[in-house]
Amino acid sequence: EVQLAESGGAPVQAGGSLRLSCVASGYTYGRGCVRWFRQAAGKEREWVAVIWVNRGVTVYADSVADRFTISSDNTKRTVYLQMNSLEFEDTAMYYCAADVEGVCAPENMPYWGKGTLVTISS
Repeated sequence: EVQLAESGGAPVQAGGSLRLSCVASGYTYGRGCVRWFRQAAGKEREWVAVIWVNRGVTVYADSVADRFTISSDNTKRTVYLQMNSLEFEDTAMYYCAADVEGVCAPENMPYWGKGTLVTISS
């Protein structure tokens, strides 16, 4: 059974940094991709970053491209989201999701974690 577990969310002041973690289990790590999404109160969920782990390919949403970095530690089966220069608008529940088959369409990710809350104070 594929399982994903996020951690690292916390209250932070604007301008600060956080690193979120997503620990994956239940499949051959490295297959497919892992995406980070976020959902702010009253807003639609949006994806912010994706990594195809075995290939090392990463893509970012425009809103975070110069501030967030997605990476993988294969020995720990963990995908990270390093978030710098945080803004009030980054406040959201952050989720990681995996597609082990590699299609990786953001609207059709089959496996999800439960989320971790990031709160930015201005």
